[in-house]
Amino acid sequence: MSLLSFWLAHRAEFATLLGQHVLLVLLSTAAAVAVGVPSGVLAARRQRLGAVVLAVASALQTIPSLALLGFLLPLPLVGGLGPRTALVTLAIYALLPIVRTTVTGIRAVDPAVVEAGLAMGMTGSQLLWMVQLPLAMPSIIAGIRVATVIGVGTTTIAAAVGAGGLGEYIFRGLSMVDTVTILAGAVPAAALALAADGSLGWVERRVRYARVDARRTAKAALSALVLAGLLAGGAYVRRGADVVVVGSKNFTEQVVLGEIVAQAIEAEGVRVERKLNLGGTFVADHGLRSGELDVYVEYTGTAVTAVFHEPVPHESAAALDRARVRYAQLGLTVTGPLGFNNTFAILVRAADAEALHLRTIADLSRVTGQAVPGFGYEFLQRDDGFAGLTRAYGLQFQSAPKGMDLSLIYRALAEKQVDVIAGDATSALIDALHLTALEDTRHYFPPYDAVPVVRAATLRRRPAVGRALARLAGHISDARMRAMNAAVDVNHEAPADVARTFLSTLERP
Repeated sequence: MSLLSFWLAHRAEFATLLGQHVLLVLLSTAAAVAVGVPSGVLAARRQRLGAVVLAVASALQTIPSLALLGFLLPLPLVGGLGPRTALVTLAIYALLPIVRTTVTGIRAVDPAVVEAGLAMGMTGSQLLWMVQLPLAMPSIIAGIRVATVIGVGTTTIAAAVGAGGLGEYIFRGLSMVDTVTILAGAVPAAALALAADGSLGWVERRVRYARVDARRTAKAALSALVLAGLLAGGAYVRRGADVVVVGSKNFTEQVVLGEIVAQAIEAEGVRVERKLNLGGTFVADHGLRSGELDVYVEYTGTAVTAVFHEPVPHESAAALDRARVRYAQLGLTVTGPLGFNNTFAILVRAADAEALHLRTIADLSRVTGQAVPGFGYEFLQRDDGFAGLTRAYGLQFQSAPKGMDLSLIYRALAEKQVDVIAGDATSALIDALHLTALEDTRHYFPPYDAVPVVRAATLRRRPAVGRALARLAGHISDARMRAMNAAVDVNHEAPADVARTFLSTLERP
């Protein structure tokens, strides 16, 4: 019932995300068919070339999907935020089953049938279209069936690069640790996969036991893809050149801040497109620099260290000035700080802190032989992350740190899967899960004041964006941010509703 209520409450958004998901699968599969079938035919006719083609397709299939997205993201023409990167990635993953089954189907044609065709005076093209492809069609459709089912599941990762789809709910649910939201994306994705498998299985059986005109079948399939694409294509239609694109990273606080910024701009009469839950700092920063995002909220310490790879001043004002100068060199503007500092917090279970007398990060040196550290993937890579922390405090953990998604890390600590984590100082889960933050006595972590970063060209084109951001400056305290995070993570309120409630308080005299 909770799931049905969620779908009804978000029916317009759900319809959009479902349409985007279907469109991504259709277009990526169509592209894979357009490349894979001719490649398979060529590979079947030339054995040496066929081995190379299959080897390349197999190698591409082994690349982890998120790694492939990250590799394609900065590339011109095929990369960038949005559906383009996702479509290329999904098409690559669909290639192998289509190429392999095409090769198998062509090679399985009885040589006697081929010889009979040649004896009748058929050309190579006629033999392919009138004999080999019709007989190989069931095998080819089986490959398309496998590719489509894989594509439905893999398309959920498209949300990490702002391409939409049902993965939006899955990523949002993970950041909120909300099972209903996760299922809101996972259940329809599973249903789509089953529907695709069943319908293409029916087509495969019809083709296998019926006489098929390969040209007619190809035209019918192409027409069906075009029609389905047109029906779903409205999901990706931009609302005009004057739209402002607001982004966020992929954890609760960022999604809430993204909604606050988006709604504040909309209140000024400006149309907004949301690209929330993007896959971390580097994806959001790339989107801003490339012009695919207009604004998102960053943290001063993160900007200076992770984005610009410079030492961070330990005074908030100096860190803000450094970030402003470096962003200005890229045509980006840092507006007024929102008012809170979300620095890193090294966390342990409250019971362990009391039993082992852990008060500061330095105290961890007494227990590193038994403690299992666990950190977010980004923290393990950042200049101000795990490596620098262990150097600053002389920590020598006996076990390698476990890398995991930020949305899972607090519960992993509470459930004793790890013993030490790096969390956010403003996270509501610290109190909710009975965790304790250790004091940073050596002031390793710099200030992480939340600041909107916006394209200067956007501010010139749309002065209302500047007014909206100025209205937010200084109005979100540490306590207020923790309360909003708690509303989402603990009370399972929708980030959009939490943002709306906060903005309503600003409108009061």
